[in-house]
Amino acid sequence: MSKKVSLLPSAEALSPQHKKLNKLIEQIEQQKQDLTLWQNAKSEIQSYIQLKLVPIYRDLHAVYYRQLAQLWLHLQQEDFAKADLAQLDEKLTKLAKQLKKSNYLNTAELEKVAEVDSFYQQHHAHRQKPNKKAKSAQAEQRKAERHVDIEQEAAEEHESYEAWDSEQYQREKEEHQRKRLEQKREQAEKLAEQSLKTVYLKITAMIHPDREPDESKKAEKTELLQVVNQAHEAQDLFYLLKLQLQLETNKGKSPKALTDEHLKFYKMALEAQSQRLTSQIDDITDSFHWSEKPKPKNMQVKDVYKVIDGDVSVLKEQVKWEKERLKYMEKVKGLEVLLAQNVL
Repeated sequence: MSKKVSLLPSAEALSPQHKKLNKLIEQIEQQKQDLTLWQNAKSEIQSYIQLKLVPIYRDLHAVYYRQLAQLWLHLQQEDFAKADLAQLDEKLTKLAKQLKKSNYLNTAELEKVAEVDSFYQQHHAHRQKPNKKAKSAQAEQRKAERHVDIEQEAAEEHESYEAWDSEQYQREKEEHQRKRLEQKREQAEKLAEQSLKTVYLKITAMIHPDREPDESKKAEKTELLQVVNQAHEAQDLFYLLKLQLQLETNKGKSPKALTDEHLKFYKMALEAQSQRLTSQIDDITDSFHWSEKPKPKNMQVKDVYKVIDGDVSVLKEQVKWEKERLKYMEKVKGLEVLLAQNVL
């Protein structure tokens, strides 16, 4: 809000619940400042990404596509040894997977990528079926040759079941915890809506200008009431609750208007707001994080530029190497060199 409200240092007037609430309020205030900083920086960072990263990714995908088209052509026209075919299949599968959702290829190029990708999906599915039968036959043969003990098999099956059961339990536990957390957040948001009106009415009763005989204080309260009305319209429980605690502390007495039960429920509502702010910040920082490395903890705006610059440096080297590799792929003899050195 436009009017700054600061907490008084006289913490002795506050109960333990109030102190916890004040700490949460300070945390939210910092999160709001951080979110504003990220929102203000978002446009500039996106422009920087468009300027630095997008052209390199466009170049990289163009080189990848030329590699795919060239290898696919060689595969149709030339005969290769079984080991070399395996390398070619692996490389083409990887290129098709990388390019099938590319934003940098035209329609004809994407159709070619889809053709290659579809071929290898069918090829992989076809190879899987006989492999399963072969593995099953080999397993049966080993059992016959080694006279596997039935009890040992039962024990192994039991261990396998226990492992599955443990994983299943863990998944169900995590899902249950997720649902409980979601329910708590929904409850907190409902409580926030209910408490917004209560806090607003208490504040307006305490600062109403018509009840103030002192003209200078009346003008101050009139200005504050305007800010309070803005906060109410914006459903900013954070600001209103902080102001209520400030006003009650200004009276020099322990705020009895808020019971411990009320404080717990306000705390839950503010925790939900804090979580929403965290999610909003994460959404922005995640959209800027292109690197394969983990996102830095407590990421700052300056960190984004460092990550982008680092990615640019790495990608430039990669584009350079991929272009060099493409030169070898364009001729059969060059391709044979790559295959022989296993650097396709």
